[in-house]
Amino acid sequence: MIRNTKIFFQYVIPSILAFALSGIYSIVDGFFVGNQVGDAGLSAINVAYPIVALIQAAGTGIGMGGAVCYSIHKAENREKRAREYTAGAIWMLFLFSILLTILTYLFSNPLLRFLGADGQLLSLGGQYIKIIAIGASLQIIGTGLVPFIRNNEGAFFAMTAMAAGFVSNIILDYLFVWVKDGGIRGAAWATIISQGITMLLALVYLTVKRQIFFRIPVSRAVHTAGAILKIGIAPFGLAMTPNLSLMIINRFSAGYGGEEAIATYACIAYIICIIYLILQGVGDGSQPLMSLYYGQGNLKKLKDTRALAYEFALFLSVCGVAVLFLLRWKIGILFGASLEVNYEIGRIMPVFLLSVPFVAVSRITTSGFYATEKSLFSYFLTFMEPVLMFVLMLILPPLLGGQQMIWWSTTAARILSALAALIMKREIEKRES
Repeated sequence: MIRNTKIFFQYVIPSILAFALSGIYSIVDGFFVGNQVGDAGLSAINVAYPIVALIQAAGTGIGMGGAVCYSIHKAENREKRAREYTAGAIWMLFLFSILLTILTYLFSNPLLRFLGADGQLLSLGGQYIKIIAIGASLQIIGTGLVPFIRNNEGAFFAMTAMAAGFVSNIILDYLFVWVKDGGIRGAAWATIISQGITMLLALVYLTVKRQIFFRIPVSRAVHTAGAILKIGIAPFGLAMTPNLSLMIINRFSAGYGGEEAIATYACIAYIICIIYLILQGVGDGSQPLMSLYYGQGNLKKLKDTRALAYEFALFLSVCGVAVLFLLRWKIGILFGASLEVNYEIGRIMPVFLLSVPFVAVSRITTSGFYATEKSLFSYFLTFMEPVLMFVLMLILPPLLGGQQMIWWSTTAARILSALAALIMKREIEKRES
């Protein structure tokens, strides 16, 4: 089979870089706050981050759901209907921005308590989240528009917009956290301002390309929103899965390993999440091509693109594992963690690295499912991992060894999810052949 690898990498490489940069946002905050405030500040951002991720995931889910619908209908030469999906997604981004801004600001402390924050962690986390809530619309709209840029032949510009926000975040974190001694509040302001820069660039691109639409018949508004949500739940879940895992691990670790265990996983999560986002970049970068070929009914090119995605994701996962394994004793130092936390990071990092190639399989399979409107399969795979993780942590730590089994439960859940993904993929391919 002759593969068109050039067009594949034209879409995928910018997407990988964009996703990687989005992951480094949290690392930048952790680096500056951890080195100024110490383990308490690092742990506070770690506990609060699932709320930030929820805000960003809402934009990702709506944007990706709308972009997939747009791509498929455009491939079917239904231009008017494709534009309606863009309009529907934009209205939904506005509505969810208002809703999440209000809810996050008003219920920041109850949410943090639910995530396991108490005492100093609750105080510091509350300071961080209230500011993040103020800028929630910037994050939701910015992340929601990026998939439309990629689906309008703007993969490189999408990467550029993310890079501009990332560079701004570094500069502003340095100014607000270190120079102005703003602590965790300064990190929050740096995050929302940099996300606003990404949003503005995305709006400029889509406006210049005349791809900003607001008009949608009232009679089709509900159906359009339903179709967007039907597909968007899976990418929303994929964006949230590492953070659902973070929530579960923090809750169980609080009882077994305490603040030191939470700080340990904070550093691991910051670093390993970059690999997960790179893998997601492969899946979402190939989504426009998979949706296009699916809409055209070209199964040969669809399968070829999906195979390339698997191969490239596995290659990147192996490279990532090798790099992190070699640097595992330096990660805690990067974030200003204590010597005890840094030692624990180096000791348990191999447990988490074992699951990375399996995560590659799960991510690409799930992306392939929602890119081709196989929503139920994508839902199952998306939410299977945190459910398995929760069940295993209820069973294994009390029986076999406390905190150590929390780490192994995480890896086991990811391996089992990948095996389920392969079984589902095989069954679908049998039906299509």
